[in-house]
Amino acid sequence: MFVRTLDELKSLGRIKSLVNGTTRSARFLTAADGMGFSYNENRVSKGSDATLWYKNHWEANYIISGKGEVTDLTSGEKWPLEAGVLYIVGPNDRHRFHVSEDEHHVSVFCPALRGDEGHDKDGGYESSGSRPPKTDRRMFVKRADEMRKAGKEMIAANGQARTIRMLTKADDIGFGFSDVHFAKGAEAILWYKHHWEANHIISGTGEVTDLTTGQTWKLEPSVSYNVGPKDRHRVRAHTDIHLVSVFCPPLVGNEQHDKDGALGPSGPIPPGPPGY
Repeated sequence: MFVRTLDELKSLGRIKSLVNGTTRSARFLTAADGMGFSYNENRVSKGSDATLWYKNHWEANYIISGKGEVTDLTSGEKWPLEAGVLYIVGPNDRHRFHVSEDEHHVSVFCPALRGDEGHDKDGGYESSGSRPPKTDRRMFVKRADEMRKAGKEMIAANGQARTIRMLTKADDIGFGFSDVHFAKGAEAILWYKHHWEANHIISGTGEVTDLTTGQTWKLEPSVSYNVGPKDRHRVRAHTDIHLVSVFCPPLVGNEQHDKDGALGPSGPIPPGPPGY
């Protein structure tokens, strides 16, 4: 397992300035990590306005804070953006992203970005892997509050967490995405034998321990901990913790953790980082 922090990314030059300097994009995972997806944490200034078109990727964007609007430039349909909204765009989706209040979100890409790309004249990124198959699918939006009200939040991690599996295998974009809450004092031993999982802390504090080496890392906002098939680990919540988890292969969506803290197989497992 490995952990990444904003300070580490700054020292490595992995924080990009985009959209005429209105967006700071921290590249937490890239194609080199071999997890089947990449992800960025983005902070966007009020007034930012971008026309984007990811012709070579699927992208999921989870809003952590702030307000804005996303518009499908083909249909004209608009969706408000605020905390807990997840919007997904793909090769057919030329769209406009407008920010009306300083905004903070996580973006996940499949295939994974190299990490050094800039937007081209169409607002896209050059190909970084197998292009998504030709499809008629269009952009779509999900809301954590609506899914919770619809009874789609479930207890997981052998009773230690609440999770909404917002993207699953059925969404067919190459990864799964979950909104997860641990209550203060929760402790879970987990071991994803059949998946890679990236976890990005939104709020709260705690710790994660590699149970093979004994190494422990502090968890706090904007820390990423990443685990794979060899990584039996323990998560402890010192306060309530809110995080998002990205899985590859994506989960079916109804899985429960077994006695080892694992979830059942749901597809081919990416190779992971070099030497893993």
